[in-house]
Amino acid sequence: MPARDHVGHWGDESAEAALPGRRLSALAEQAARCTADCCGASSTVAEAGADRPAAVTHPDLAGLVAVQLRSGDGPIPAALERGEPVDSADLLHDERWPEYRALALDSGVRSSVTLPFRRSGLTVTLSLYSFRPGALEDARHGPVHALGEFAASCLVRDRSYRAALTELDHLGAALRSRPVVDQACGIVMHVLGCDADAAFGVLRRISQGTNRKLADVAAGVVNRRGRGLERDLAALLN
Repeated sequence: MPARDHVGHWGDESAEAALPGRRLSALAEQAARCTADCCGASSTVAEAGADRPAAVTHPDLAGLVAVQLRSGDGPIPAALERGEPVDSADLLHDERWPEYRALALDSGVRSSVTLPFRRSGLTVTLSLYSFRPGALEDARHGPVHALGEFAASCLVRDRSYRAALTELDHLGAALRSRPVVDQACGIVMHVLGCDADAAFGVLRRISQGTNRKLADVAAGVVNRRGRGLERDLAALLN
């Protein structure tokens, strides 16, 4: 499949496809398919203060990723630290990363390369594995580079999209609560004979003093129509 077709799959805008795990799975699967002599791939995404999702094309590779993330030692941590590709042409003779090396050889993996892709505080790693030594020397210059760059851009876009949805939810909640707050302000203005700014200040002080949401305080005032609240409201006016 041409590289542009692999990239095109990333244009899927469904909510399910936008999940980081699904993005990473698609990246790993497509990278493995378009790389000669590749027996499998894994991908991760690292972001400050967030979990580190990962995806693998074969269950045996999950252990290779886990041992690196747990120990902080291996091609993935090295690529994250350096910001450049990290490879091992033949793990049989490579004495770096003892835990990773032992587990890789036990799985039949002889060579690997890990490519990092950084975007806006987010780093995607793409690791390719082969049963043959020296088989992935040119992988970093192949179509997987374009796949990784595009994947990182998509994940940043997904993050922005989720942030926008959260902001819209907050805005929607504020808009839904506005009528009841306005109604409560009207009741407080009537009971205390004050203006709108003073009435809102009373509601806000009740909210802060009782650690309740402003909308909940307003709803309580509206439900009681201000009855029995005259003394308490007056004490908060000044």
